[in-house]
Amino acid sequence: MKATVLMRQPGRVQEIVGALRKGGGDRLQVISDFDMTLSRFAYNGKQCPSSYNILDNSKIISEECRKELKALLHHYYPIEIDPHRTIKEKLPDMVEWWTKAHELLCQQKIRKFQIAQVVRESNAMLRDGYKTFFNTLSQNSVPLFIFSAGVGDILEEIMRQRKVFHPNIHIVSNYMEFDEDGFLKGFKGQLIHTYNKNSSVCENSGYFEQLQGKTNILLLGDSMGDLTMADGVPGVENILKIGFLNDKVEERRERYMDSYDIVLEKDETLDVVNGLLQHVLRQRDWTEVQGC
Repeated sequence: MKATVLMRQPGRVQEIVGALRKGGGDRLQVISDFDMTLSRFAYNGKQCPSSYNILDNSKIISEECRKELKALLHHYYPIEIDPHRTIKEKLPDMVEWWTKAHELLCQQKIRKFQIAQVVRESNAMLRDGYKTFFNTLSQNSVPLFIFSAGVGDILEEIMRQRKVFHPNIHIVSNYMEFDEDGFLKGFKGQLIHTYNKNSSVCENSGYFEQLQGKTNILLLGDSMGDLTMADGVPGVENILKIGFLNDKVEERRERYMDSYDIVLEKDETLDVVNGLLQHVLRQRDWTEVQGC
């Protein structure tokens, strides 16, 4: 197992993996965050943009708006990742941050047709091995539920342009709402931020009901807020939580290892995830996966 793969309880992980493999593709569903989980955190030492950053960095945002969005980030991001505050304490700040950012974006006269171009011109990157990941799930009819506090229109477009937006994918995110002239006027439905990714915003009981029998879950995230993404799923039997530890590694390692079954430290690939999927779908041996 490479040094970037950490496990607090390897024996327990092996047990869950064994149960997932026993259930095979028929019992499996994947629930994943998008930004910095399926997309890369950094490339060549430079941080990659999240779905919001793609907008922030684009030509369709004024210089003034960019500055204001940056100021919001500098103020609220340290709160988001502060290990000394509880999630409950962070909630009002997160709502405030997302609400202010959405208000700023709505003043920018963003048009629907510009989204594809903005994504095309951005430095958005999916993690190495993404094609294998998306195609393996699609070919084996394994449902992929993407739960994102980012911008749904942007991440959908990223997948579309890379030709991996398959029919087995269901997304819950902050989707833009355009007026009859095609200008952004707001965001649909309930606001989704880092710390409410759970059944409270998930009007998807219908989605999960259709998946009865898919009682084994592979959960992928990169923050503490992602740990609750499967809370709305009825009848879960086995769940394996994989966490990408991208940033502030030293100070967050212990917490991640306490919370996630497998922690991938500064790993910009989906190698371990792909190896695991191939093992569960009986295409690879566990010992091979551990060598990922």
